[in-house]
Amino acid sequence: MNKPLQYIAICLLIAVIFTSCRSTQRVIEEGKVSTKLSAKDVIREHSKREVDFKTLQGKVKIELTQNQLQQGYTFNIRMEKDKAIWLNAPLGLARLFITPEKVQFYNKTDNTYFDGGYALLSDVAGIDLDFYKVQNILLGQAIYDIKAEPHKVSISENSYALQPNEQDALIELFYLINPSHFKLDSLQLFQQTERRMLQVDYGTYQTLDKEILPENIRIIAVEDSEEVVITMEFKSLSLNEDVRFPFRIPSGYEEIIIK
Repeated sequence: MNKPLQYIAICLLIAVIFTSCRSTQRVIEEGKVSTKLSAKDVIREHSKREVDFKTLQGKVKIELTQNQLQQGYTFNIRMEKDKAIWLNAPLGLARLFITPEKVQFYNKTDNTYFDGGYALLSDVAGIDLDFYKVQNILLGQAIYDIKAEPHKVSISENSYALQPNEQDALIELFYLINPSHFKLDSLQLFQQTERRMLQVDYGTYQTLDKEILPENIRIIAVEDSEEVVITMEFKSLSLNEDVRFPFRIPSGYEEIIIK
């Protein structure tokens, strides 16, 4: 997988800003799947769990594994829901800023930057990306409007397996939904012709101000025989405080060109 796809993967991850050690509790998963629930029942319960907040801030530890090499970083992270996501490395060595209009990133360690829209990133990633899909992936919600088309449901171990009645010819989509809190256990996207796969696994959830939010997330991105794995852990986070998003690409940096 080429270097720009690593940046895309990080962009998909940084919006998960959910936990506060002072006020969170782990969700205890006691529910069991029921054969009596229809696909519409599962969709309705899942839709009720959409997270409601204004701002989030704190720290996130991200570990990336590629070609048997592992790198770990801890970032400051800020977010205004539906408007902005900001990530800052220690000493300001790297900074990323995402809005619904564009994605911006710079890295002081190699004097490079990226400044572009989602259309270009979508072409490279092979997934139709936008700001709101990124949010949903990282909030444990379905990335498409599951009320807009018929779905069918089955049981996979102790999850509800939800999929469209008619899969897209280019991308197969599957949701595994938890029977306790009806958030995602897993999101799976397959592009057989391109030999690509994206899987987002939600290890545990917790509650913060009555909201159910991911606690640990693991993302696996595969292209041909190459695999990138990213895990995230969130610490010292708080809700609904005033936040700022300082961002300016330094002069003289070389632009990252995605082809």
